[in-house]
Amino acid sequence: MTIEILVPDLPESVADATVATWHKQPGDAVTRDEVLVDIETDKVVLEVPAPEDGILESILEAEGTTVLTKQLLGKIKVGAVAGEPTKDVPAEAEASPNKRSTAALSEETNEALSPAVRRLLAEHSINATDVKGTGVGGRITREDVEAYVKDGKKAAPVADTAVEVKAEAPLAHRSEKRVPMTRLRKRVAERLLEAKNSTAMLTTFNEVNMKPIMDLRQQYKDIFEERHGIRLGFMSFYVKAVVEALKRYPEVNASIDGDDIVYHNFFDVSIAVSTPRGLVTPVLRDCDKLSLAEIEKGIRDLAIKGRDGKLKVEELTGGNFTITNGGVFGSLMSTPIINPPQAAILGMHKIQDRPMAVDGKVEILPMMYLALSYDHRLIDGRESVGFLVTIKELLEDPTRLLLDV
Repeated sequence: MTIEILVPDLPESVADATVATWHKQPGDAVTRDEVLVDIETDKVVLEVPAPEDGILESILEAEGTTVLTKQLLGKIKVGAVAGEPTKDVPAEAEASPNKRSTAALSEETNEALSPAVRRLLAEHSINATDVKGTGVGGRITREDVEAYVKDGKKAAPVADTAVEVKAEAPLAHRSEKRVPMTRLRKRVAERLLEAKNSTAMLTTFNEVNMKPIMDLRQQYKDIFEERHGIRLGFMSFYVKAVVEALKRYPEVNASIDGDDIVYHNFFDVSIAVSTPRGLVTPVLRDCDKLSLAEIEKGIRDLAIKGRDGKLKVEELTGGNFTITNGGVFGSLMSTPIINPPQAAILGMHKIQDRPMAVDGKVEILPMMYLALSYDHRLIDGRESVGFLVTIKELLEDPTRLLLDV
């Protein structure tokens, strides 16, 4: 019996997806719930598991192909064992792959070879009948083609090699690599361009003395970690300060919808996270109700999911305000771009010792620049500067967070 592998239901507002990675090749044994292929959308990566045990019979959509909901990706032969033929081929022919006819090999080239092998054969203009297969049932693997190419280069005439080297010698050290943009990268590019073109974006700066926060962390970090099972970082203080500032300046927590201003009475904060696929902004919900430990755990869980590509669509949607911390990469100052439809984004930066004037004396203090980019259509200078000054005051005197002053 053969079972079809279908594209799962795509998230709402996602029209199509791209086949990202096949984890199995035709002829490989698969077990129930084992991930066969990753489907990439502009928001998340969906894993397609095997519905039953068996053998992957065929792959119908190669990596990089655009697919729709419920589209056929491949087929599984249920109950088959690795090494058995997945086509109606005589057992004698399977047992003696070297004695198969040219027609049989040609059929394998068109149907049984993996997309990667087909692409490699085409790149080097190699006929599949010239390559000896060492895979299951005598199938040609990627390693077989690479070995054939390598042996062919070794056997190339010395004179031809010399001519080729001479012709390319002036630019031999230069090369290019062209790869298609991932769906996430394309979506991020579209959103950033949309933000630049559709908002009246302006950025205001300030600086904050981080010594009080650093002293507090140094004093309580061991007790905090022992009690809550997680390290006390800076992000929990940033989030707490942002939430308090949003309460005082509701315009910053609002958004524009057509000709209306939508004021949000909840505090969902997006946290910018860098992942191998690109930048994502998962949302930490109801931050006003979370403790420092809960904020730290929430950010850690979102970062791990982002790194592993396990974020769900609902974890990436919503959010009234964004925090991005370029300081972890060494950025001293930047102008972050708004994440529409939000009205503002706060950029945190590297903490660096600098000489500062304190009570008429020069002191070396750990200083950090703050940058608030905002939509001037909704937020005026008074609100933006007041919002940033509030965050500065709260971080320079953390006791204010407890006393609500």
